[in-house]
Amino acid sequence: MVKIASYGTWASPIDAAAVARAGRRPSWTSTHAGSVWWTESRPDQGGRYALMRHTGDAPVEVLGAPWNVRNRVHEYGGMPYVVHGDQVAFTNWADQRVYAFPIDGGEPTALTPEPDRHHGTRYSDLVAAPGEVWCVRETVTGDLPTDIRRDLVAIPLTGGEPRTLTASHHFMTAPKPSPDGRHATWIGWEHPNMPWDGTELCVAAVQPDGTFGPHRVVAGGEREAVCQVEWEDNDSLLALTDPDGWWNLHRIGLDGKAVNLAPATQELGGALWVLGSRWFAPLGRGRFAVLRAGRLAVLDERSGTVTDVDTDLPTWASDLTAEDGVVTSTAGGPLTELAVVSLDLSNGELSVLSEPSPGLPDERYLPQPVERTFRAEDGREIPAYVFPPTNPDHAAPDGELPPYLVHVHGGPTSAFAPLLSLSIAYFTSRGLGVVAVNHGGSTGAGREFRDILLGQWGVIDVHDCATVAAALGAEGTADAQRLAVRGGSAGGWTAAASMTTVDTYACGAIHFPILDLSGWTSGGGETHDFESRYVEGLVGTLPEHADRYAERSPINHIDKLAGPVLLLQGLEDEVCPPEQADRFVAGLDGTGIPHAYLTFEGEQHGFRRAETIIAAHEAEMSFYGQVFGFEPLDLPVLELRR
Repeated sequence: MVKIASYGTWASPIDAAAVARAGRRPSWTSTHAGSVWWTESRPDQGGRYALMRHTGDAPVEVLGAPWNVRNRVHEYGGMPYVVHGDQVAFTNWADQRVYAFPIDGGEPTALTPEPDRHHGTRYSDLVAAPGEVWCVRETVTGDLPTDIRRDLVAIPLTGGEPRTLTASHHFMTAPKPSPDGRHATWIGWEHPNMPWDGTELCVAAVQPDGTFGPHRVVAGGEREAVCQVEWEDNDSLLALTDPDGWWNLHRIGLDGKAVNLAPATQELGGALWVLGSRWFAPLGRGRFAVLRAGRLAVLDERSGTVTDVDTDLPTWASDLTAEDGVVTSTAGGPLTELAVVSLDLSNGELSVLSEPSPGLPDERYLPQPVERTFRAEDGREIPAYVFPPTNPDHAAPDGELPPYLVHVHGGPTSAFAPLLSLSIAYFTSRGLGVVAVNHGGSTGAGREFRDILLGQWGVIDVHDCATVAAALGAEGTADAQRLAVRGGSAGGWTAAASMTTVDTYACGAIHFPILDLSGWTSGGGETHDFESRYVEGLVGTLPEHADRYAERSPINHIDKLAGPVLLLQGLEDEVCPPEQADRFVAGLDGTGIPHAYLTFEGEQHGFRRAETIIAAHEAEMSFYGQVFGFEPLDLPVLELRR
């Protein structure tokens, strides 16, 4: 029997522990000799990443605790392992060294030296080369977060000092050897560009001593971003690049001559946030598995077409591999959790290779997102996904409208994908609606849409989210008096900027945010090297735009907060360090504005530990209850300071 109860007070089987258990997400899929490999997070084991293998019967955890197959190059990491003949090489989080073990089992042995300082040398984007592993090496050269040097190195599988191959740019992807071993190719870029702004596709000869000769640039530039490259044969490359404003697949000769295999105003690539991402994989005979804005499709160069693959999984991750017509990747949907799958394109047979998270709830408690488009004041379209309150056991009293949470994705050069999220379902099953907004500057809609945010971060993102929230209130979908904004990282910035510049929201949940633009720069010393000049494009260059930095930084406008705020922060975060949240909260104390600040030991950028995930969700729900005027069931009450 359906129980009538106010929104926010509904009983739900999706507790915070269930959200934490669902954090066992697979990533970094690859295939080798008939086996499928991937990494899988373990929230109940301190958030470590296990290495998994599926040989045809069932998945097996190849590396148990304490091994943690992860690295911190660019702080976001990259491809952390490679299967190389009868060996598996991988990076281990604890010391950031590269290890190897026999493919059929055995204790790992270190291939790289112990660094002089904690995490002083890191490796990422591991690639198999004859007798060795090629990868990116990142070396800490000083005490500032921007004191970083990178080079491309070869690591012998027998161990020993890595050999430097080249150092063409400040940022690089790992080199890939040509089939005959005579050449190598990689992607490089320089500050202040981010890898979606402009990169260069490099080719160099492999010299007799094993190092690279002078490189030549065959594609890319200041306003063209190559995001993936593979060898097609000894004389040509396949690359995703966007000379016309859309990431399309090109064949590029060693002389730089390029041919677009299927010209289209469609995104087949993405933002290279982590090294080793793969948005396409060759299928043979002029056909390629590609991702069209996250959906699996087949590109046929003979007809110049890109055709969606008929599958129940609408979102595929950028770790595509293909072998004998079988595509393997991680994929999922709104009601299907992300899983490692193999799809036989010849007959449509889909095999799920990873095990489901324990205790997944009945589908009836999961919200089905409604894809919608809203209209900005300047006429632009604002894509969003609306998740209504969903619980078969409850209904609200007649006339009551639900509170809504405006969820802002990170990046900000990223996008929200409609994958099953128990984090969102935690709130919707209790009677709160959620809307996820892909504001101007998000990925998936071409360079022109991405560039909307240039110089306008803290303006366009804030206004787009507020526009969507206000529209939901005006049409009667949401209670306009009970709107909140939430987000992490760049989403935390937008949440904080929203709370200090617009009056749309009653409160904000600000997760590991950027709060002070002047500190989040190469000169400010409060962020890592990879993003230390990101804001020069998003906000403006210094010193000529110093006033803009001060004007938009939420830390300078605490007195303008529209309502209570909750801040959640990992204490080991090198991307958005706790110092900024500390200063913000110190300025809040004594103002009379209700607020709470929770910090978490052992957490970096984003929350990976079960105990953190549980505490964060319970605190956020209690926070909304106190602001919106309802009492959540069976939750500890978050203490609000003033």
